[in-house]
Amino acid sequence: MSTVTEYIPAAPVVVQEAPRVQASEKTAGKISSKPWKGSERVLFRIAFIFFIILSLPNSWEWYKLVARIDWSSLHYRDLYDIARFGSGITFFGNTIFGNPLAGYAQWIITLLVSIAGGLGWTAIVRARKTERAEYNILYYWLRVVVRYRAGIGIIGFGFTKLLPVQMPYPSLGVLNTNFGDLTAQKIYWLSVGIVPWYQVFAGVVELTAGTMLLFRRTTTIGSVLLLGALGTIVYVNFAYDGGVHVYSSYFVLLAAFLLVDDVPRIYNLLVREKFTTPVHIYPAFAQKWQRFTRVGLKAFTLFLFLGVLFYLQLVNFWYDPYKQPAVAGVKTLRGNYAVTEFRINNSLLPYSPTDTVRWQEATFEDWTTLTFRVNKPTPLDLSNGGGDPQRDINRTFEVSGVAGGQRVFHYQADEVTQTLYLQDKYKATPDRRNRTSEANDESGKTGNKAQWQQGN
Repeated sequence: MSTVTEYIPAAPVVVQEAPRVQASEKTAGKISSKPWKGSERVLFRIAFIFFIILSLPNSWEWYKLVARIDWSSLHYRDLYDIARFGSGITFFGNTIFGNPLAGYAQWIITLLVSIAGGLGWTAIVRARKTERAEYNILYYWLRVVVRYRAGIGIIGFGFTKLLPVQMPYPSLGVLNTNFGDLTAQKIYWLSVGIVPWYQVFAGVVELTAGTMLLFRRTTTIGSVLLLGALGTIVYVNFAYDGGVHVYSSYFVLLAAFLLVDDVPRIYNLLVREKFTTPVHIYPAFAQKWQRFTRVGLKAFTLFLFLGVLFYLQLVNFWYDPYKQPAVAGVKTLRGNYAVTEFRINNSLLPYSPTDTVRWQEATFEDWTTLTFRVNKPTPLDLSNGGGDPQRDINRTFEVSGVAGGQRVFHYQADEVTQTLYLQDKYKATPDRRNRTSEANDESGKTGNKAQWQQGN
């Protein structure tokens, strides 16, 4: 394939200007681009390595998970796991001199490796005297990778807000918790949960940004939306100690990279009020198979992550919201209770406000969760109850961010003997996200046991 510049042979390119002129093979050869400065080439090599590493999964578990997907029987978790994954270099750990740097140490390690790689790349091409005058085509493909990574990732999150399940409505047990026993993060999430239409609006913004990033012409607008929306979320997570500031910062970083070329033009247009013509260089896709491949891959991506994922998330929203347990509890038990009589091994334990064993209040949810309060501090789950666990015992949004003596249990009920088998939902080390627990449902019968009398 012939070059469009007079420097180093490369793939045919088209320079897109506003208004756009469709270039053919005959005109493409007449278009040339300016050589890049030496510093620009070095910075590009570093950025190329850095953003490619950040845009690809860094765990073999992700690839194994994708390989095991049953595409004939998809669940929303399958596509959600494809859209959400960890990235960056972890070979050297997640700390620098023992400090995680608020979770950003992994980024810094990745950047240092990228700098070393970029400088090595520069030394090699200069030693071999094969240094290119520009990297327009490689830069185009790097932007494609970043666009689709950011777009697909934020679409996966956007649907959990558009169909509001990410921040669920407060449960009875949470509503019966002393306000001072809630963490700042929990208060914020509950504040959004009680106004689902605000959550829906946030989902619309994220989905709009993600969809625009999948199209070359709307990348700038989509990047601005993504930068604004996720920048707000980053600040909220720092202000309320939400715990997901790194992942939201990740999308801010990707959006900022996509806007690098446009910032001078936007400044020239809006601040200096000068006529501005955007110029973009992209491959010509002269061969018919190239055009068909490009259109086919884009159509498949749009169908899978906008069509299929929306349908699967809608089914999840209707029947199995991923943060709230799905199995219905004993209907006659549902509600809040003031504990007037409490027995251990059939021995009555009289009421005392300082007693650390006796239950003070109890709540049975619509699902299989029992919550009660004792006068004894319990360990605090500082997570946001996220992830997408399949089993109810692993859905911990009810216990996360709740302090004081609040205890939360998953129960199985034997309505014949009026016996509850309880499993504590607090875990000092939460289960890995996006994984189903190895234990089976019967394991709960080896845990605590409680009996109830109908009508009490």
